[in-house]
Amino acid sequence: MKEIRAYVQPFVLGRLVQALADIPGFPGLTVSDCEGFGQDRIEAGSGFIPSAPKKRLEIFAPDDLAEAIFAAVLQYAHTGRPGDGKVYMIEVLEGGKIRTGERGRQVV
Repeated sequence: MKEIRAYVQPFVLGRLVQALADIPGFPGLTVSDCEGFGQDRIEAGSGFIPSAPKKRLEIFAPDDLAEAIFAAVLQYAHTGRPGDGKVYMIEVLEGGKIRTGERGRQVV
């Protein structure tokens, strides 16, 4: 199982979520508001803005779907402008369903 974690521009969220939902077997996602900055500092006028608003997506997926999800994030969050965001794929050792107590490597 993998976690795909992405930090994207808020205005791409609609098209990105639609593209993800179109992937057969897509397991779902969590979206949160967050702020931050990368190596490219953001400047507005003469003042430095220490952080920029982003959306954080967390997706836990079976190994066989992870690559398609990662590729969709790269494609649909891309604008070509600085600040497009980041995406990571992280190995997940185990998951669990709180309601049923089920646990294991493939629990998404």
